[in-house]
Amino acid sequence: MNTFTRLRLLFSVLLLSLVLQGCATVEGSTDPEDPFESFNRAMYSFNTTVDKAILKPAAEGYNAVLPDPVNKGISNFFSNLNDVVIIFNDLLQLKLEQGIHDTARVFFNTTIGLLGFFDVASAMELPKHNEDLGQSLGYWGVNTGPYLVLPLLGPSNIRDTVGLIGDAYVDPVNDINPDDTRTGLIVLNVVDTRAGLLSASKVLQEAALDEYLFTRDAYLQRRQNLVYDGNPPKPSFD
Repeated sequence: MNTFTRLRLLFSVLLLSLVLQGCATVEGSTDPEDPFESFNRAMYSFNTTVDKAILKPAAEGYNAVLPDPVNKGISNFFSNLNDVVIIFNDLLQLKLEQGIHDTARVFFNTTIGLLGFFDVASAMELPKHNEDLGQSLGYWGVNTGPYLVLPLLGPSNIRDTVGLIGDAYVDPVNDINPDDTRTGLIVLNVVDTRAGLLSASKVLQEAALDEYLFTRDAYLQRRQNLVYDGNPPKPSFD
């Protein structure tokens, strides 16, 4: 992804945010966290349709064809690349000790673990962490803004959407050349990620009376927990 493409994508996201904010009073949603509910439900339905038609069948075929060790190795490879984004956000959140550990994790997995296909760092008591720019912005007090369902990417909010753009600058995959190789890796990562969520989607379909509300509430709670490292402030009932 070159600089022009990134800037154009960022401009599109910000423009979409402004349009949605302008439509918020028209939506009529009674939930202050989800003023764009009408738009979000339509986008959720679109994403579900695409998933059922393309992503889910591709993920099921992916799991059926690849042996488990290969499948696991590919997941480890992309997890190792993602650790670079995590280190960047460790530093933004002043988690210096965690940043050192995550840097060591990348070093050992990239070298001994053969570019990350083997997760040797976890066995060395260097566990995987979860940090991104959305969490970093939350760490510094930036409000989440309204809940927002993104096309193809799914649940988000205004803060996390901006965070996705920022993390793209750091993600090593987006700097890989030539373009065909980069595109192939992105597609492989999407399919591998979806394959890992097959069991979760079954639980969602069986447990949720309203899949949209279940997904929204689960996302908002999870993000709140991640920003506060599992210790979110108690809700105020004033």
